[in-house]
Amino acid sequence: MVAVAILAAGKGSRMKSDLPKVLHPLGGMTLIERVLNTLGGLSPERTLIIVGHGAERVTSTLAGRPGLEFVHQAPLLGTGHAVQQLMPRLEGYRGDLLVLNGDVPLLRPATLHALVTQHQQAGNAVTLLTACLADATGYGRVFCDAHNRVEGIIEHRDCTPEQRHNPRVNAGIYCFHWPRLAEVLPRLQSQNQQQEYYLTDVMQWLRPAAAVDVADSAEILGINDRKQLADAAEVVQSRVREGWLTAGVTLIDPASITIDETVHLEPDIVIEPQTHLRGQTQIQRGSHIGPGCWIEDSHIGPDCRVLYAVVSQSRLARGSRVGPYAHLREGVEVGDNCRVGNFVELKKTSLGSHTNVAHLSYLGDASLGSQVNVGGGTITANYDGHQKHPTRIGDRSKTGVNNTLVAPLTVGCDVTIAAGSTITEDLPDDCLAIARSRQVIKSGWRPRYLAADGASVNTVPTQPSL
Repeated sequence: MVAVAILAAGKGSRMKSDLPKVLHPLGGMTLIERVLNTLGGLSPERTLIIVGHGAERVTSTLAGRPGLEFVHQAPLLGTGHAVQQLMPRLEGYRGDLLVLNGDVPLLRPATLHALVTQHQQAGNAVTLLTACLADATGYGRVFCDAHNRVEGIIEHRDCTPEQRHNPRVNAGIYCFHWPRLAEVLPRLQSQNQQQEYYLTDVMQWLRPAAAVDVADSAEILGINDRKQLADAAEVVQSRVREGWLTAGVTLIDPASITIDETVHLEPDIVIEPQTHLRGQTQIQRGSHIGPGCWIEDSHIGPDCRVLYAVVSQSRLARGSRVGPYAHLREGVEVGDNCRVGNFVELKKTSLGSHTNVAHLSYLGDASLGSQVNVGGGTITANYDGHQKHPTRIGDRSKTGVNNTLVAPLTVGCDVTIAAGSTITEDLPDDCLAIARSRQVIKSGWRPRYLAADGASVNTVPTQPSL
């Protein structure tokens, strides 16, 4: 039996942020969500999250995850005090307790599984995860005998200069036999520089105690400031890029590409430099993305081409082309073999198959049929200052350059709209619509400021006699 406790009560003052530290994003998830995702292979009986600073924000962020129990720590008097808050909740529990930190987000599920397995097979009172670092600054040091039995743990700030030369550090990840831990938790005292109750102090009363070194020291990277958050992001991106390269995705200049772990890619995709894929984005086989794209929470169908574009909460069907310099905002649906070209913005708009919006246009709250051609500079005037209104354009219709379509508006099928027209009334099928002012030419006209010597401002000056 295994229960899990995640320490998530700290403020994280070195982050210099109003956001609780465990809610800072990393690779498309918050730090604490990443920690929770490492538990999949353990199937714990209970998962308890100890909250304190920003407790309401933490609990609301995790509200959609079933089976979580929240335990409040107040005041915040250290890790030992945090685990003491579990005693009423775990009264009568006879299994093991895995203690994790909400700001240590890079652990692999296999590492935790190995830690718990070794702990249970050895019958230890406590087993802790450790690593040997070239630079152990800031970490508590773990002192072991030749058989990795723990003799003591000292926080970095409390170490002597000689003790700080020890490279084995405490990852802050523990597996306890809960009944033995519950017996000694009341003995903790706060006789240290921080006047806090350290969970590590229980090691002096728990035997047998053992250390398990993690092979990849990056897994225990803790997040205490923005620099460490950036370091963790590099680790995440390295793992993600390596995984997709192995899976048959081509990354050109991988170091310039970032991909959230929540993104799904199919083989035979090409990702060009300076492309960033976020959220629940999915890209299907044969598509070519970038360079210079931002794609977020979107679905890109097979054999698409997206170049220098921003695509958010939108869907592209097979064979469509987007960009360069296009912006697809939320709710855009692009059909098969469409083109959305240079300096086009779409919002809550659907395009039927083989429809082109080639350049310099804005379509908002619009629905276009198949084989529609939108001339350059076509604008849907969809907002009246109070409400948004729809525009509908039927199959095979064509707008001219510099058209303004004043919504609400319905344009039928097989309609042609003349260049420069402002359309305010619905158009029936199979027609030509012309809605522009007649051109007027006033010969010899001059603006008032160019008039000279009192001559009429709009009269051509008389030629002087020779």
